[in-house]
Amino acid sequence: MIMQNSFSALSLNFDPLLPITWLVVMGGFALILLLVCGLAQRRIPFWRALAVAGFMFALCNPALLEEQRESVKDVAVVLADQSQSQAAPKRREQIATTIEYLKAQLGSRENLELRVIETPPEGELHEETDLFAALDNAFADVPQTRRAGAVLVTDGEVHDVPEAKEGADSYGPVHAMITGSKHERDRRIVLTQSPAYGIVGQNVTLKYIIEDTDAGEGEIVAVRFRRDDGKIDVVFGPLNVEQSTELPVNHGAQNIFTMEIEAVPDEITLANNRAAVIVNGVRDRLRVLLVSGQPHAGGRTWRDLLTSDPGVDLVHFTILREPEKLDATPQNELSLIAFPFQELFEVKLYDFDLIVFDRYSLNRILPLHYFQNIARYVEEGGALLEASGPGFAGESSVYYTALMNVLPASPTGEIIRASFKPSLSKEGKIHPVTQVLDGDQTWGPWLRQVGLSPERGEILMNGSQGNPLLILDRVGQGRVAQIASDHIWLWARGYEGGGPYTELLRRTVHWLMKEPELEENALEIDVQGSQIRIRQRDEKSQEGQRKVTMTTPRGESETIELSPTGEQWHSAEISVSDTGVYGFENEAGQKRFAVVGSLNPPELRDIKATENILKPFIQESGGGIFWAEDTPEPSVRHMTASRENFAGRGWMGLRENNAYNVTGINKTPLLPAWVYAAILIGLCMLAWWREGRAR
Repeated sequence: MIMQNSFSALSLNFDPLLPITWLVVMGGFALILLLVCGLAQRRIPFWRALAVAGFMFALCNPALLEEQRESVKDVAVVLADQSQSQAAPKRREQIATTIEYLKAQLGSRENLELRVIETPPEGELHEETDLFAALDNAFADVPQTRRAGAVLVTDGEVHDVPEAKEGADSYGPVHAMITGSKHERDRRIVLTQSPAYGIVGQNVTLKYIIEDTDAGEGEIVAVRFRRDDGKIDVVFGPLNVEQSTELPVNHGAQNIFTMEIEAVPDEITLANNRAAVIVNGVRDRLRVLLVSGQPHAGGRTWRDLLTSDPGVDLVHFTILREPEKLDATPQNELSLIAFPFQELFEVKLYDFDLIVFDRYSLNRILPLHYFQNIARYVEEGGALLEASGPGFAGESSVYYTALMNVLPASPTGEIIRASFKPSLSKEGKIHPVTQVLDGDQTWGPWLRQVGLSPERGEILMNGSQGNPLLILDRVGQGRVAQIASDHIWLWARGYEGGGPYTELLRRTVHWLMKEPELEENALEIDVQGSQIRIRQRDEKSQEGQRKVTMTTPRGESETIELSPTGEQWHSAEISVSDTGVYGFENEAGQKRFAVVGSLNPPELRDIKATENILKPFIQESGGGIFWAEDTPEPSVRHMTASRENFAGRGWMGLRENNAYNVTGINKTPLLPAWVYAAILIGLCMLAWWREGRAR
């Protein structure tokens, strides 16, 4: 607060000698006596009333009050709108020019304090333009008697404008300098229905409007939909009419669809010409085909594990008897149905999310060309889990089919029949599938293992004499897991303490289903307000930095460097100021998207400059609206507070309040006490003398 000129002011002040209540009672009693006396004598007791008035005046103790005052400056606020809709280069230039002009007009005035505020502050995230909330904060420490007014430098798209008659005078006159142009054009995508979740394998409905108020009637526009697999679909439709389209949910986790429309000439921004739609794919039910070979003690383990999950649809077939096997069993008691190999491995093969071979050996029931179908199914994105039994080591091994092209290890022909405790390999201790199993490995033993010769993939668990026990591998677009034993059921039965079979198999299956949190080089994005945390797992090396390319809602690209943070993770944390969809892609080509704020923020729905939103409130406050593109700029005047209109053609006014602070008070009695006594005695004697003569 800055003090200015000092001056003094006199006023009459009363400091009663008795409480106000007593004075009122005494005055009322005296008035009643005067009325009674007047009625009895049939005339007004003037001199007696004058004496009573003198007594009451003296009891009120009048004094002269001299205030020492110092004038203080009025406060004016210039509020610069720095929201996303002001990002166009022309508008930024207009804001800077207007601010400099207002500073030159108002900054040197002796009786005015100028506050220039930018909102939102740099680094803060806002989905809406809340100028009046910022204006309240700017005036929070200023009494209303010192508020000279405000100038809003904005494009007019303000989302918290008060009602015209509510608080229009609380700031003083409010003026608006509108950035942009009166003849702007913008074409934008407005999402009216954007589903957040969808069932894998089904379509979701997206509804949207391509808005362009300057477009001709019936004009058609092309909308390009780009999927996360690179496929592009083009849809044509009319402008300013709600359209709908079906989007396929092809996989779990994030399904990303990017919408794009072509720009029109002289469009003010391209930020709202593209939009991202993120549909999280959820599996309605996981369809699993379990094919068991020769019956064994662990067969029920797989069935119980899969049927215990209500989200799993299990189709289970067990090959009980080979066609050429001869025994005394009557033919009509051998089988209820024929094995539907054509139905399972040709017609409906791609309906299954996972195929499990449990101790399956070739038995001339399943024709060899169906194994080619399975291999193709894996390469095209399917999942296969093979749990090896003794048959995998012999000539009837499924390895000697087309599956040798997808299985990561070949049989050595050895069957190890010895007690051993499974253990995690070096890779298994850091791999997301088995990392959680590391620690106090008080696991029970297994009793049999098939010898494998690994050719590719990652060995996560070892068995007897260091032989590979669990191998994971990627094949084409699909995934394969191979377990070199059929004795995991010993853990399920709690043999010598058992082991974490449920967690091991569940995480293995989820990895086969490409769950993002189990990716070896997972790219994770976490959003907290305006902070984005980027994390990438790298189990191969902790040395050096990793790079991620970030695409902002405005379409700008930026490279983010991730630093090692331990436990196979590299991370970085950044602060953003724009709302919308941010895209991230690492060096391995993994893509992730994050939404900051909302997918369709109010700040980008309509960014055309307008005066219509602010006009009712500004007119009620006595202010005016001016366009920054008009020249010359309006002059600014400091005017008397009694005016109602503070704007005119080519000028705007601020209220001059003449406010002051009281720095001292001098109080002096109006008359000395002896003077009051002499006057009152004189009045009483005068009243007695006048009334005596009247008789």
